[in-house]
Amino acid sequence: MGSIKQNYANNVLTDGKFDATDLDGVIPNTNINDNSIDNITVFGTAGAGIPSVASDPPSPTLGDVWFNSTSNALKYQGVTTSPSWASAANYPTNMQRQASFGTQTATVNASGLEGSGPTAAYTTNTKEYDGTTWTAGGSVPTALEQPGGGGILTAGFMAGGESPTPTITNETVNYDGTSWTVSGSMATGRSALMSGGTQTAGIIAGGYPGSPPGFTNATEEYNGTSWTTGGTLPTAVRNLRGFGLQTAAITLGGEIAPGTTNATSEYNGTSWSGGGNLAAPATGMDGEGTLTAGVAMGGGPSVTTVQLYDGTSWSPTSAMSNARTLHGASGASSSSALAIAGAGLTAVEEFNGPGLPQTKTITTA
Repeated sequence: MGSIKQNYANNVLTDGKFDATDLDGVIPNTNINDNSIDNITVFGTAGAGIPSVASDPPSPTLGDVWFNSTSNALKYQGVTTSPSWASAANYPTNMQRQASFGTQTATVNASGLEGSGPTAAYTTNTKEYDGTTWTAGGSVPTALEQPGGGGILTAGFMAGGESPTPTITNETVNYDGTSWTVSGSMATGRSALMSGGTQTAGIIAGGYPGSPPGFTNATEEYNGTSWTTGGTLPTAVRNLRGFGLQTAAITLGGEIAPGTTNATSEYNGTSWSGGGNLAAPATGMDGEGTLTAGVAMGGGPSVTTVQLYDGTSWSPTSAMSNARTLHGASGASSSSALAIAGAGLTAVEEFNGPGLPQTKTITTA
């Protein structure tokens, strides 16, 4: 155990550990009797640089340690290790086939079909989420179902979709956090497409072009005002989803001729190549994040399955409480995402994945 200083001699217990209830100085925690650090009520110092505060810091930095004198708890800022889902504020109405983008605490959900079953109707509504509540945003120029979208709340875009006539559009509109403005048109109009990126570096791929054969493998890249042709998908596919950046994107599943696929494709800004396969063929799912830290969720009226992507392969993680299909999703990475409504649903759930900053209490356990 090492040498014992004289002023510590009377604090050595029979098992060779220290009784820390009345010690000053720095004692290795392995030499302190575990029972003696439960229910701390008086805190002098736990070593240089550890402050005593009445409430937890509002924005602690990873690795910070402090003593909360109100709750009498020694705390630190770590990260989550066990992914989990939590209920969030419900969407105001049943919602499906919408465009969603942004982060978990700053989300845009626009257009799509509001209502359930045969009463579902095309809408021009936009709703914004701040992490707590949904509020009205600017109306989109044209009511559409299954458009794509990308960007953040104050600088996003929505592209393509199908109007009730029915007409497949190649229209693009930009969002500034308040209102939508018409921007450049895609070369190929489509709905049920993959989309991602930012307002000034967006990407779309695949989708339903509205005419035979009913599938496309075309990719287009957006600079905020106009679209240019990108690399061709390995397979023409519709009802797919995806996420990521213009130079690092991924597609998820979808319908091919014939059937449904579990394939994913990765984009490097120039060309597409095969990625890791999803656990099962899927259509109507959604996902968010980055190419190396992504999350895919749902994909059917009874599917609560959630998978994480590390840039190579998919692995199962904590399931959602609600089965979802044709829903919305937002989020910056697999550590922080949002699942929004879906066919027949108003429920919204927040995903807190591995690596998310989290305040933790130091205990003897």
